Amino acid sequence: MPETSRISQLTLDERTIIRRSPQIEHERRVAIYDLIEANTFELLGGPPGPYHLHLGVEEGRLTFDVRDEADAPVSCFNVPLADLRSIVRDYFLVCESYVSAIKTASASRIEAIDMGRRGLHNEGAEKLHELLAERVRIDADTARRLFTLICILHIRGRP
Repeated sequence: MPETSRISQLTLDERTIIRRSPQIEHERRVAIYDLIEANTFELLGGPPGPYHLHLGVEEGRLTFDVRDEADAPVSCFNVPLADLRSIVRDYFLVCESYVSAIKTASASRIEAIDMGRRGLHNEGAEKLHELLAERVRIDADTARRLFTLICILHIRGRP
């Protein structure tokens, strides 16, 4: 991966987030760290990176505000959240089932729920990859980590 085809810094728009549990805050930190350490992100037809990505939600749309390393605007585009909303909702439901199952369910039941959770996460990452395909080239791991962060932006004050 060329050094110019990557995100070097990521900022989440915190205005939509009221509060997060320590577990969700940990997931956010890990997703951002992992994304910065290894990602592929290349603007198609745009200037080379590395990029500073501001990710947020505005008026029902996911906003990708791409900047250069000096934080000067390079590109800004939106993706409709409606295309991801049902996957995110189902992902949250399965995550809640997983947390409940850990307390009382058998190991095989927990494993089955976790497989479903990972499957939905992959589905969300694939959909995000499709939605970005005309503007940005990303790899599967970058799509997965971005999907995690999109889910965190969807929490909106959940404990």
